[in-house]
Amino acid sequence: MKKTRLIALALTCMLAAGSGFAADPKSDLASDRAAIEAAARDYIDGWYEGNAERMARALHPDLAKRTIRGLPSGRGFLQTLSSSTMIEYTKAGFGKESKKDGQVNEVIILDQLSASASVKTISHEFTDYLHLAKINGEWRIVNVLWEPLKK
Repeated sequence: MKKTRLIALALTCMLAAGSGFAADPKSDLASDRAAIEAAARDYIDGWYEGNAERMARALHPDLAKRTIRGLPSGRGFLQTLSSSTMIEYTKAGFGKESKKDGQVNEVIILDQLSASASVKTISHEFTDYLHLAKINGEWRIVNVLWEPLKK
């Protein structure tokens, strides 16, 4: 009987500790929506501006940005970029080099919860699917799956 109570107590403590996924009582969906869009804009517009500060502000340090690449054999694999790589590429101006005059980057919020969101960004070159998380009150991009647009 004591063992059962200890297990129940341990499970209760684990659930309480994991309650970081619960809704933030101070969360306001409208202001969160604006912050989500701002993070997505920092990502996509920062890339084409060559603004590493904006890119760094948008990304979580543990970002995993992935795309599917093909080998000459026809086999596919996932290529992964890190937060630090994206910031360095932005600083080097890789996006700035391909920016078009009058370019408009589209940001579409697909889904929003209290601590996570899914966003789609579209530029003249790429479609990116972003996963954002609200951590310590800040919306940051934690995952990106992207693909170049067909030319």
